[in-house]
Amino acid sequence: MLLFTLPINWVINTYVLQPGALKWLGPQFAEVDLSFLSFIIFIAVIAAFVQLVEMIVEKYLPSLYSSLGIYLPLIAVNCAILGGSLFMQQRDFTGLGESAVYALGSGIGWYLAIVALAAIREKMAYSNVPKPLKGIGITFITVGMMGMAFMIFMGIQL
Repeated sequence: MLLFTLPINWVINTYVLQPGALKWLGPQFAEVDLSFLSFIIFIAVIAAFVQLVEMIVEKYLPSLYSSLGIYLPLIAVNCAILGGSLFMQQRDFTGLGESAVYALGSGIGWYLAIVALAAIREKMAYSNVPKPLKGIGITFITVGMMGMAFMIFMGIQL
């Protein structure tokens, strides 16, 4: 989803939403600032692509569609995908290619983080975790430690 939605959101942000971005329509639109619509527009693009993917999966892979159930539409409200678009907007990328590479890297990064968390949780299932921390408690602690580790790996920049 990131690979498809982030470049489209970059184009929309660059040529429609940023202050003065509508000057290509004419001089009377040079002062228009639609940046307040970025959340709504980004969510609409993500939801449209999720709907498109859902229709394609339903048509060509019905067994996968039935096994995913409600989880496929829930991608539309995934904070990671919206976060990718908002980070793209904040970092003010200069080109479509840069936003596409960022989307690919973000998707791979999220995938690696989820796989790492799943592997750690699998290991903890067979470990001697204190009873009060079993389940969601130890998962929160693990996610917090993973977040600190990722920040250390990328260098903390304030």
